[in-house]
Amino acid sequence: MITRPPAGTIPDSPGSYQFLDAAGRVIYVGKASSLRQRLSSYFQAPSRLHPRTRQMVETAESVEWTTVRNEVEALMLEYSLIKQHRPRFNVRLRDDKSYPFLAVTTDEEWPRAMVTRGRRRPGVRYFGPYAHAYAIRDTLDLLLRSFPVRTCSPGKYRQHERLGRPCLLFHIEKCAGPCVGEVTTEQYASMVSDLCRFLDGDTDDVLGRLDADMRSAAADLDFERAARLRDRLESVTTAVERQQMVAERNDDIDVIGVHADELEASVQVFFVRRGRVVGRKGFVLDLVEALDEAALTGRIVELLYADDPPTGIPKMVLVPHAPAEEATVSEWLAGQRGTRVEIRVPQRGDRRELLATVTRNAEEAFVRHRMKRASDHNARSRALTELQDALGLPEAPLRIECYDMAHLQGTDYVGSMVVLTDGLPDKRQYRRFKVHVPGNDDYGAMAEVLTRRLQAYIDERDLPAYERGDTPGKFSYPPQLLVVDGGQGQLSVAERVVHELGLADEIPVAALAKRFEQVYVPGRDDPIDLPRGSEGLFMLQRVRDEAHRFANSFHRERRSKRMTASSLDGIPGLGEARKSRLVAALGGVRAVKAADLDTLKSLSFLPDAVAEAVYTRFHHG
Repeated sequence: MITRPPAGTIPDSPGSYQFLDAAGRVIYVGKASSLRQRLSSYFQAPSRLHPRTRQMVETAESVEWTTVRNEVEALMLEYSLIKQHRPRFNVRLRDDKSYPFLAVTTDEEWPRAMVTRGRRRPGVRYFGPYAHAYAIRDTLDLLLRSFPVRTCSPGKYRQHERLGRPCLLFHIEKCAGPCVGEVTTEQYASMVSDLCRFLDGDTDDVLGRLDADMRSAAADLDFERAARLRDRLESVTTAVERQQMVAERNDDIDVIGVHADELEASVQVFFVRRGRVVGRKGFVLDLVEALDEAALTGRIVELLYADDPPTGIPKMVLVPHAPAEEATVSEWLAGQRGTRVEIRVPQRGDRRELLATVTRNAEEAFVRHRMKRASDHNARSRALTELQDALGLPEAPLRIECYDMAHLQGTDYVGSMVVLTDGLPDKRQYRRFKVHVPGNDDYGAMAEVLTRRLQAYIDERDLPAYERGDTPGKFSYPPQLLVVDGGQGQLSVAERVVHELGLADEIPVAALAKRFEQVYVPGRDDPIDLPRGSEGLFMLQRVRDEAHRFANSFHRERRSKRMTASSLDGIPGLGEARKSRLVAALGGVRAVKAADLDTLKSLSFLPDAVAEAVYTRFHHG
């Protein structure tokens, strides 16, 4: 374990620091406006450190630092070192795909348009990224009718140049034919310029010029040229309509949406130029280091803009939370762009709605990421094997049950039971419980739910064969791993219940603490730390989150029913439909209470007997 550097040796100046392990590998890189203050925070009592930070400090054997002139240079150095060393304890970017771009090779004599992925190279203008390659190809196909630049490879271009014959694209008017001299250099450069301006979002000038040229050709009675310009105008208009208008026409903004849990963060970015979404990008971060919302936002901005993004850095970046060291990040972005860059958390209006839309995209991407991982058969098999080995189970837990409680200050207590069968949610086996415990007693509620569930299993198990029938009961199968949401307290409750029911040798129990994602099992004082990113931890986290969601949804349902209970409830003959019509007809419950008997009887949908019952409830009771 690392020892604290001697007093006075750490400079009180901005810089970047690196923790190294015994083999000299960089395991963590950070930045600070004061290296002395920041590094001192790592050498306090281990119990006061976040578990992930404590693990990093315990792994490190030495620390080094590099001083710089200011905080912006510290930020740039930190990013450079993270990119170079890929430290295990820094936030890691996991993006399982390279996004497609529409590129224009401006460094060639006759520039060409193409769809490309992977590393960017100089001399090429990139537009995007886009979510799907087919979307770019469809848009490019439309634009080639108006801007017929070449799309062929250099080899094919040279081939037709030697033959002196153009390819098919020239004949269908999707290429201007530079290989056979059908277009001048100036004309071709104008086409390329118009295409790039259009892809940058500057569509109004292009549409206006095409419309003016079409009308001019018609006025000169050159109807063939006017028809070609009309077709080009329609193609460009169609392409414009495919670009969603989400902001004011002069808005150049990037919108960053984030959805995160304890282990991962899903990020979606919409690139808006001149009010239109011209590209989007999404990625997943593995949250190895402990970051709050502000620090996470700052790290995302660094990752997004450090490597000269293809769409450039806009005038404004919308984020869900103000980044840590916001002034430093803004100054760094301004240095990258050359002019001021504003980082804003929108509070109202269209920009707030736009940020909410992008955040929903991040949430949906997060769910897709988790579902993709959960549906992988090999991953599920690895997860079950990992859990068997790590928890010391007698067999792979093919049936996992997880329990959670929900209440509001001791009212509307409910419990949930969710089931994974072969690693997949088995929603037909989900169960929910109304809990009857006095006061705010989570342990008592957990004991009641587990006792009811396991006692039902025992009762069904002990039935004679002739009484069981062909259809298994809803609690016929025992769990091969029983998980409770919580720490050692919840674990002790589960352990006590299985012992009291004589199931301790049959049903293994465990608890998953949400705060640090640590697993507690009977007979061990210290928790089991499953490796971050492991399939086993992912499976436990998913079943715990599902139990939490299921319990909360049932709790909201019960609370809603209780809060919407009406003084009209319980009146003979007054069901929900008739009650709604009565309240609507008289203008509210208060009006119903004040109505006289004749008014109630005058309502055609209300029988006299029911009208009398309503009147009696409020005037004679």
